[in-house]
This record gives sequence, structure tokens and C-alpha cells, in this order.
Amino acid sequence: MAEYRFLTTWLLDAPIVTVWDAIHEVEAWPEWWPGVRSVEKLAEGDEAGVGAVYGHRWRSVLPYTVSFTTRVTATEKPYLVDAEADGELAGSGRWRLYEGRGTAATYEWNVRTTREWMNALAPVARPVFAWNHHAIMRRGGNGLARRLGATLEARS
Repeated sequence: MAEYRFLTTWLLDAPIVTVWDAIHEVEAWPEWWPGVRSVEKLAEGDEAGVGAVYGHRWRSVLPYTVSFTTRVTATEKPYLVDAEADGELAGSGRWRLYEGRGTAATYEWNVRTTREWMNALAPVARPVFAWNHHAIMRRGGNGLARRLGATLEARS
């Protein structure tokens, strides 16, 4: 399996709790995040959301859709959400939020592909897959800023 490690940073001129609420409301992502085709809650978590399971379908610039589930493993409102992914992408994701002159939201996505064709193409297609990931994250940052009526000051 091919492994990927990504780090995205969004700097938004919005309060940390507002950013947290939008990120924590996973089922609403398709409303503001282009490329998120669907998110369905498959299992409830506890009061903090730990244990919640979501089914995701994503499609970005490249003409393929990936499906996977995430299970929330930890939350610390309004600073942290950890999740494990399984399916066509398997691994872990971590949202961290920091308060300053607005909110910095970082996302670490450490996954491996499980689709045979993606693994076979990885030696030559890795830069394209990485570009595709960064494109969908840029769209997410811009979509979140629009949803919150905020400015996205920086992204990576």
C-alpha cells in the first residue's frame, strides 16, 4: 500500500468556537466543502462525539471517487478532533485549532491507499495524488471561509 502524509493549515479571521463547530459538524461538510459528495453518520458517539462513525464519499479534481469511514477517537472542544479512517483510504486524521488573531486550523492526514489501481500507480502518480489532495483542501478552506463569512488569510 502507498502511504501519504499531508499537513494543511487554514488561517481564518473567525472565532475558534465558530470554526470548531463547522469542522465538528461533519455531516454538513458537503454544504460548504466542494468535493465532499456525501457524509452520513453511521453510529452515534458520546456527548463529545467520541465513537461517532461517518461514511464519506469524496471526489476532487481527478475523475475518481474515494469512499471511507472515519471513527472519532478523541475530541477536546474547541482544540482537537482525532479520527481513524478505514476503507479506500486507511489511517488517521487530526484537526487541531489554535486561537490567536483569529483561528489557525491544521489538519494532519496520514493515510495509505487500499485500492489496487492506486497502489499500482503510486510510484508515478504520487505527485498527482498529492496535488489532488491539496486542491480539495484549498477548496475546503475557501468553502469554510465563505460559510463563516470570514477571510481565509493563508492556506497550505
